[in-house]
Formats: sequence, C-alpha cells, structure tokens
Amino acid sequence: MTTTGQLHTAEGRHIAYDLTEGEEPTLVFLGGFRSDKEGTKAIHLENWARAHGRAFLRFDYSGHGQSSGDFLDGSIGDWTDDAFRVISALAKGSVLLVGSSMGGWICLSLTQKLKGKICGFVGIASAPDFTEDSMWEGFTETQRAELAQNGQVALPGDYSEEPYIITRKLIEDGRDQLVLRRPLPLPFPVRLLQGTGDTDVDVSVALRLLAHAEGPDIRLTLVKDADHRFSTPDCLSLVVSAVEEVLAARA
Repeated sequence: MTTTGQLHTAEGRHIAYDLTEGEEPTLVFLGGFRSDKEGTKAIHLENWARAHGRAFLRFDYSGHGQSSGDFLDGSIGDWTDDAFRVISALAKGSVLLVGSSMGGWICLSLTQKLKGKICGFVGIASAPDFTEDSMWEGFTETQRAELAQNGQVALPGDYSEEPYIITRKLIEDGRDQLVLRRPLPLPFPVRLLQGTGDTDVDVSVALRLLAHAEGPDIRLTLVKDADHRFSTPDCLSLVVSAVEEVLAARA
C-alpha cells in the first residue's frame, strides 16, 4: 500500500511525500535541483520496490513539486533539513539512500546527520558542492557583482526556455554544506553512477568524490555517452542493479 500525504515540519514547511509499505531497509529517493518526486527515476524505482515488496519513500523538497514554499527562498541547507525531517518521521528502520544530482549531495550530508540509520547509498550523477565548484566558480565578475547587488542572477536553462535564477542565499548557504572539504566517511556499500556525456556534472566530479570518500565498499560505474538525466531504459536498469548490489552487499 502507498500512502500520499504531507509532513508538516518544525520550520513550518509542508513536504509532499509518497510512502510505500514493505520490507526494510526503506529505499529513499532524493531528486535533483528543480526536480520533483514524479520524475522518471523516482517512479521507476517505486515500481521496482513495490514489485519486490520493498519499502519506498519519495518526496518533494520545499519549493519543489507539490510541497509548500517558493523555490527561490530555498537553499541546500533547507532542502537537507526537509529530507532529514521526512526520513526521520516516515522511514522505519534502516535506510538506503538513492540520490540524483543535487540529491546525491544531500544524501552525502545525510550520511553524516543520520549515522547508524543509513545502510547504503546509490548516487546518480551526484553533484556535491556544485553551488561553489560549478556555479560560483563559473560566474563572471559581472555575474558575481549582480548577485551581490541584486541578490540573484539569471542563468540560461539547459532543459527549458526559462532561465535559472540563482540566489545569493543559495550560494552563501551552500558554503556551509560543502562535503568535499572535510572527511566523508561512508562505512556502508556505495555505488556511484555517472554518464560520460553528462554536460551538467563532469566525470571529474565523480572521480573526485570517489577519491575523497572513505569506506570499505565504494564503486564507480561510468556509462559512455549517458547524459545527466540518466533515464534511458539501460540507465534505469543500472540504477536498479546498483540498488540490488547494495542490498546484497549488506546482507
């Protein structure tokens, strides 16, 4: 049975979620920047979990999808808090995190905040520290000045005609959430998936994460020409295989 509802957090946010009952550990899917819980990978994993009797949780960060709030008011820290609240309240027992892009960064933060509860992690084009290493480092001096003066800057969108609006809050808060500048112990099975055709998250990011993280069972799979969405039938099969590997490795 799947329950659809909203979790009301201590911060006053209303977080929309879908929770499927089943065997632990609970699989939790964390989406990317401006994504939502209705995405291809989230639904595919939910269908797999239901078919195999596995507990599964997907949700929208505040300012995303069906959750309350304005996207431009949010930050990595806010969305990490949303994830922490939802998982703590709804996921019984241990948790296997599956994070896509920004969701991978948030998962990595959660592994340090939910120590003892996390039993595995699957990262799909994980984008740790992207507000600093991709956005801020890629800004021109003009864009940095605009951000400082106006509190936001508009960037061209890759997947729509609408521009990305990047706020000063997003950049400044991101600096408090960085995970590649401090020790990152991952003492459980970890599977990282990365497409070589990804123009949003370069392969070097996956290699840096692989080198930086500390753990006994961390593996990276590179998929030639796969793009950032990582949602073709073959890529979706690899995501499921990675989840199955983590489940088998922890058994």
